Amino acid sequence: MSASPTMSEQWLSTLQNSGYRLTGPRRVIVEIMAACERALGPLELFDLGRKEQPGLGLVTVYRTLEKMEELGLVQRVHQPNGCHMYLPAARGHQHLIICQQCGKAEYFEGEDMEAFFNQVAGEHGFTLREHWLQLFGLCANCK
Repeated sequence: MSASPTMSEQWLSTLQNSGYRLTGPRRVIVEIMAACERALGPLELFDLGRKEQPGLGLVTVYRTLEKMEELGLVQRVHQPNGCHMYLPAARGHQHLIICQQCGKAEYFEGEDMEAFFNQVAGEHGFTLREHWLQLFGLCANCK
């Protein structure tokens, strides 16, 4: 019996099936993001990737992140300072809590908040189509 494919192998297959050419630098970006437990900015991803692929270009990082986001593999995380970071996409509908010091990110379920969100939308004359909740604080290691 063969082992199931790793997340990075699945992502590489998804990219390839969408017509994206798999180069060494792109593979490194995918491997880093698939193994990531914290939000990474494009520049940090660039620096990490260059350790394994010295020829990695910043444009490749941005284009690969854009394609991975389009395919639902990663998601953009909005930071309070206005910058964007990325992390592996949630499985199903989940919310996010992020450490403001080390960037550690964890997803959590939030079904019990649906009624509240719909109430707020209704009170303001909106019909809720989707929502995204991000919480920021300090993880146990950074307190």
